[in-house]
Amino acid sequence: FQEPVNHRNGAQLTMAKTSDWIITNTSVISLEDSDLVLKDAAIAVEQGLISEIGPSDQVEAKYPKLEKIDGRGKAVLPGFINSHTHTVLLVLRGTVEDMSGDAIFGYMTPISFAMTDDERRALARLGCLEAIRSGSTTVVEPFRFIPGYADGMIDTGLRLYLGENAADVLTLKIRDGIYEFDRGFGQAFLDRTIEMIDRFHDTNDGRVQCQVSAHAPDVCSPWMLAELNDLARKHDLTRTVHLSQSPKELQQVKEAHGMTSAEYLDANEWLGDDVVAAHWTFCTPSDVQLLASRGVHMAHCPANSSRRGPHKALARDIIDAGVNIALGTDNMTEDMFQAMRIGSIVHRGAGGGGVDPAPIHALHAATINGAKALKRSHDLGTLAPGKLADITVLDMTSPSLTPVINPVANIVHYGHPGIVSAVAVEGRFLMKDGIVLCMNESDVIEEAQEATHAAWRRLGEISPDIELPASMQI
Repeated sequence: FQEPVNHRNGAQLTMAKTSDWIITNTSVISLEDSDLVLKDAAIAVEQGLISEIGPSDQVEAKYPKLEKIDGRGKAVLPGFINSHTHTVLLVLRGTVEDMSGDAIFGYMTPISFAMTDDERRALARLGCLEAIRSGSTTVVEPFRFIPGYADGMIDTGLRLYLGENAADVLTLKIRDGIYEFDRGFGQAFLDRTIEMIDRFHDTNDGRVQCQVSAHAPDVCSPWMLAELNDLARKHDLTRTVHLSQSPKELQQVKEAHGMTSAEYLDANEWLGDDVVAAHWTFCTPSDVQLLASRGVHMAHCPANSSRRGPHKALARDIIDAGVNIALGTDNMTEDMFQAMRIGSIVHRGAGGGGVDPAPIHALHAATINGAKALKRSHDLGTLAPGKLADITVLDMTSPSLTPVINPVANIVHYGHPGIVSAVAVEGRFLMKDGIVLCMNESDVIEEAQEATHAAWRRLGEISPDIELPASMQI
């Protein structure tokens, strides 16, 4: 943490180093007892851990020396866990959402290679800023060139899971219909993965962790998957992968291996309860049963996956199979409220409409289920004594949330980043009273804007065959 830091309007602030405080006279949605809301409650935090939750007068009396924070009109709940995102791809915000063609290999991959480390860092920091303002305390970031920009994310104080998105296909050729495997290209990813683990894994008092990340089944050979498995075993790391995210992926895996993507991963020992697989858009019913039987977690990114129409994943089959569904934002946004809201619509629609699943399940997907996917249920995902004080505070007096009858329903159906009042990771406030304390907002936004213009210009110079957005003002 850096201090002093500047508010976006220029006021000087000093971030409190203490992680000892008590929020009083508030509503606590601990998620320890389903959707039970404790009213007129207090939550005490000491040394970054939750000490006690209970009636406000009792907890106040027990902890008279703690810094007191008035929580009237607020709701305190576990910080959101964004289980799958690519902060750097904010560089594409407002462009590829409305462009036809292959967004993954037509734009996302080329621009990620065209960017400099400084540009990636600038966009990643913007992603962290948005994540904090959206109530997230944990961000899972599988992407390319992680060692070159991870420090910019770490400085924000967020809890991070980093993964170098490895592949051994020359991915810049895929937009031309060419799948060409190259071990030298793949080894560069493995080298960055090793560097990432050596530099960042289990650092900053455990706040920063690493994962082993395979980009996707179509761009990872059996050799690459085996190499990544070796690294995961050596360092005892969880794994993550994109799965069945496009028809092109399915076609390539079928032609190369005669299997579905899920079957191919299974054949290469890449399914298990330590694996979080994102998307599942084109999984078959038999794929879903296979994944469920192996204990694979789903990182569902319903908002991003619905930009060209409602997400096609077999959500009802996945729910009925008992798969642990965690929510992510994927790319061009860090808004977990949007993920919960659209996820609720997608999940209900997959069952033919109705009111199942209930809002509490969407909130679980943004908290409890994310912790389970990271094997962190023991210290994250709910609010309880002894757990880490990763906490989000919402302003329930916002016009968009009132009147309040069922707070959980209001949060899921009508919540938005503007209702986030405070965010703390291990008790240290990254945002308090609506003010971000861990970074200079105006600088972050300005640097990201400049980096975006520079990256698009360079992409046009390096790859003149790529059509740039007609409305792009650069």
